[in-house]
Amino acid sequence: MRVEIWSDIACPWCYIGKARFEEGLAAFAHRDQVEVVYRSFELDPGRAKGDVAPVVDMLAAKYGRTRAEALAMEQHVASVAHGEGLAYRVEGRTHGSTFDIHRLLHLARERGRQEALLDLAYRANFAEERSVYDFETLVALAVEAGLDEAEARAVLADPAAYADQVRADEREAAELGANGVPFFVFDRRYGISGGQPAEVFTQALDQAWKGRALQPVAAADPAPACDADGTCAV
Repeated sequence: MRVEIWSDIACPWCYIGKARFEEGLAAFAHRDQVEVVYRSFELDPGRAKGDVAPVVDMLAAKYGRTRAEALAMEQHVASVAHGEGLAYRVEGRTHGSTFDIHRLLHLARERGRQEALLDLAYRANFAEERSVYDFETLVALAVEAGLDEAEARAVLADPAAYADQVRADEREAAELGANGVPFFVFDRRYGISGGQPAEVFTQALDQAWKGRALQPVAAADPAPACDADGTCAV
């Protein structure tokens, strides 16, 4: 069975959702027969490459909040991440275009290192004092993930490299009705969205494996996610 996950490095619920999905997958009886593929989805596709700003300032401007209110929003997300055992820095992070990261992730997929690079990028963006919008940082992450340095540099230096693959993923997301991330598709038959609890993912895997229609994935409130316009639930 194949599970495809549309996500963005800038999306905190994608970071949290990945951890929850992995916990749910670990409880699935046929986990060794599941192929997981990560697809591209930009929350801020119109953002210029060099337009990088502090996350808290970006949130304040986007939501029309004070900086203190935006900081409280980040602190809430951080508390959820910490509850999943994930490190999360509230201040000092930046926000920018993730197009180059997605292009590099497509190279990593071809080389069998996609998830390794994705995990490193999430950690750098949410837990460490490293900007994933910096050229040299991306090269370093690629090398840490097991990619060839010269090849990674060549891809990042060429704006056309893997650009079509990123855009194809994004068009496919729109065709599937994904208006936010994370978005999970099971064998191209069933889909669920948001950073669902681990047990919901286990249930979805079980039902997809058996070929039954998925039941509603949220018994109460919808799972938190980041919408296509870059708005993230807090």
